[in-house]
Amino acid sequence: MFESSAHYPPTWYAATSQAEQIERPPLQQDLDVDVLVVGAGYTGLYTAHNLADAGVNVAVIEASRVGWAASGRNGGQLILGFSCDMPPIEAALGLEAAQEIWQLLRGAVADIRHKIAQHHIDCELATGHLWTSVLWQRIRLLSEWQEHAARHYDYQALEFVPRKDLPQHVGSERYVAGLIDHEGGHFHPLKYILGLARAAEEKGVAIFEQTRALSYTSQGDGCVVQTAQGKIRCRKLVLATNAYVDQLDPALERKIMPVGTYMIATEPLPEEVASQLLPSNMAVSDNQFILDYFRLSADRSLLFGGKCTYSGRTPANLTASMRADLLRVFPQLAPYRITHTWGGHIDITVPRTPDFGCRDNVYWAQGFSGHGVVPTCAAGRVLANAILGDSHLLQQFMRLSNPDFPGGKLLRVPLQAAGMFYYRLRDYAIPGLSY
Repeated sequence: MFESSAHYPPTWYAATSQAEQIERPPLQQDLDVDVLVVGAGYTGLYTAHNLADAGVNVAVIEASRVGWAASGRNGGQLILGFSCDMPPIEAALGLEAAQEIWQLLRGAVADIRHKIAQHHIDCELATGHLWTSVLWQRIRLLSEWQEHAARHYDYQALEFVPRKDLPQHVGSERYVAGLIDHEGGHFHPLKYILGLARAAEEKGVAIFEQTRALSYTSQGDGCVVQTAQGKIRCRKLVLATNAYVDQLDPALERKIMPVGTYMIATEPLPEEVASQLLPSNMAVSDNQFILDYFRLSADRSLLFGGKCTYSGRTPANLTASMRADLLRVFPQLAPYRITHTWGGHIDITVPRTPDFGCRDNVYWAQGFSGHGVVPTCAAGRVLANAILGDSHLLQQFMRLSNPDFPGGKLLRVPLQAAGMFYYRLRDYAIPGLSY
């Protein structure tokens, strides 16, 4: 799978930013750099930032535009942790290593806020994330994580919200309990990454758009990357392509699967309606396996995401289907128009744990599994540290087991779809299924 375009997709984010007006030229000639980063999304730009701070000569190439893929289309939710949550990481690495990774994630959230302030990035940052339960059986997931985080991670920023108090935060009858993370938050992801790119260039990072990496080879003590416009020689190569790695590195491509996810935006809502929906203006996501997530924008549009597909095709009647999901949560929004519908691809691993690693002079981070705003910042720190000589954290992540998807290209999609159907049944609390 590979997609690219000279223009941003018609998302609410593109419509409410200056994205199309900020163009960077493609590579025009051969290039020689210390580190080449492939992919101008969050992972690539965070890595470039950290390396540039250390005085490393860095270039970034992007097949489309800065933040064109998931980094510029996502839900904009700052959520601590990974898609798999922390218990699988504890089980694989031990509690001490998991605690170190948790602190890395907390540092990533702090770093995001610092970059926004330091570089004056106007991205509508707001504080707070609310994790909700739709099913009574899953309230324990909220309370158990609050207790576990306090006991084992000394994390005191979580606040349990019983059903009677939920209207203070979300005006929906769908939810039976919630857990606030006061260190979480939300922002306009495309405005943020455009600011991140501008700040990287101020540090001396060269960014080339419309420059797709076609192939790479290891040569001597580095790599040579072939593009349509020329060759790039580098001592270290970073693959920050996520769902779009494709045939650039078949071994990495086998460890992930592209999954389509989708969002809609309402027209700007009256202030009294918006304040009734989300009185504390937090980002919200639920703990269903196929989850819904939503938040208010600065202009009081409700941005609502959910669904997933594995075929690579956009579902039929997507706007109507997404609107039905929205009205299941907020039936009071029936009078209001949907102004934008869009989707994009994330990359998932089999166990939903992140896949960070290195091979010779090639480094990568992928497999964020739909939970990438904060972990990509952590990944940029991990990869940069390893390139600069401190590979401790990278070695920890490389202990996580991320096998190839079973079935190869032919069968992995139907096998994954069958597995997801089972978990979708669990979301509907089918009698006889154990939790």
